[in-house]
Amino acid sequence: MRILRVITRLNIGGPSIQAIALTTRLADRGHETTLIHGRLDRGEGDMTYLAPPGAPLTYVKALCRPISLIDDARAYFALLRAMRAFKPHIVHTHMAKAGLVGRLAAMTANLGRGAKRARIVHTYHGHVLDGYFSPLKTSLFISLERLLARGTDAIVAISPAIRAELCGEYRIGHDRQYHVVPLGFDLSRFQAINDEARAAARRALDIPADAHVISTVGRLTAIKQHGLFLETFARVAAADDRALALVAGDGELRAEVEATARTLGIADRVRMLGWRRDLDVINAATDVFLLTSRNEGTPVALIEAMASAVPGVSTDVGGVKDVIHDPSVGRLAPFGDAGALANAILDLLGDAAERQAAGAAARAHVLARYGVDRLVNDIDALYRRLTGPE
Repeated sequence: MRILRVITRLNIGGPSIQAIALTTRLADRGHETTLIHGRLDRGEGDMTYLAPPGAPLTYVKALCRPISLIDDARAYFALLRAMRAFKPHIVHTHMAKAGLVGRLAAMTANLGRGAKRARIVHTYHGHVLDGYFSPLKTSLFISLERLLARGTDAIVAISPAIRAELCGEYRIGHDRQYHVVPLGFDLSRFQAINDEARAAARRALDIPADAHVISTVGRLTAIKQHGLFLETFARVAAADDRALALVAGDGELRAEVEATARTLGIADRVRMLGWRRDLDVINAATDVFLLTSRNEGTPVALIEAMASAVPGVSTDVGGVKDVIHDPSVGRLAPFGDAGALANAILDLLGDAAERQAAGAAARAHVLARYGVDRLVNDIDALYRRLTGPE
């Protein structure tokens, strides 16, 4: 098959990891694949380094996250030209802007092709329909997604919770269009973390061996709610003088996050690490991973931490409950409840045996559910069903 994949940008996060992995690994299976990606926002980390040399990546500068009639039109025509030249059997889009512009271009390219038309697939790695925009804009985007769904052959949701929200709550598409395909990653470097690696990581990061380390990873943006992370950590720090926080990531809210840490009186116990590629080292040094997002699809950083045998504590939003599916692997708390989040962390910090058991159970769970080979098998099978005899 010829497979053309479009993603808004290859910033740090699960969608980029999945898009690159699918492009390269499906090519290894004999398919002809290409990945079109757009430009990063200011302050975002770049994940193009994950693609091996010579990988079939194409950069379209006009494809970008902000709404821009000029850029969006340029991106549309660039994608349309690429599709007419490549004549794909499958067009698969990832993320909201690529899903809009890419699907419109694919529908246009399909005109007049009859049975030879490309099958159109869109993956929702989450959605921007809660917590991102004003009610008016959100209503407009829901209407657009409903219209786009009419011309989409398959809608991939990365968790049952995301499918339920999109199809049930927002009435986007119909149930038979949906396919739940959990994300998949190469988790081998996290799986390899052992006691020796943990000790080495703390030495490398200059962290005391007896510190209680709570970490988080993600872009410093409103949806990740780092203010809630700091409020939660302040409660933990007040009860545990060995507590130390690691914040890996960067973004437009960095100055605000640093100011909040100073206001809460915990700046000397919070390390702002910026973007890091050595997340295996960060996770190896961590006792509990804390995620405080307002909305999530499938939280990649949480999965990587759990693969490192680190229990997670998170707000109960989006697809998080599919990852922390049971108290044996971590803890969930209502969004905004810093007290409940802090108590969950303190419970785990206070019982080393329970924390280690939760970490072991967390590792086993995510390795079984979120491996990259399973992802590629699932998507390959979906493409074959879509392009097979009707």
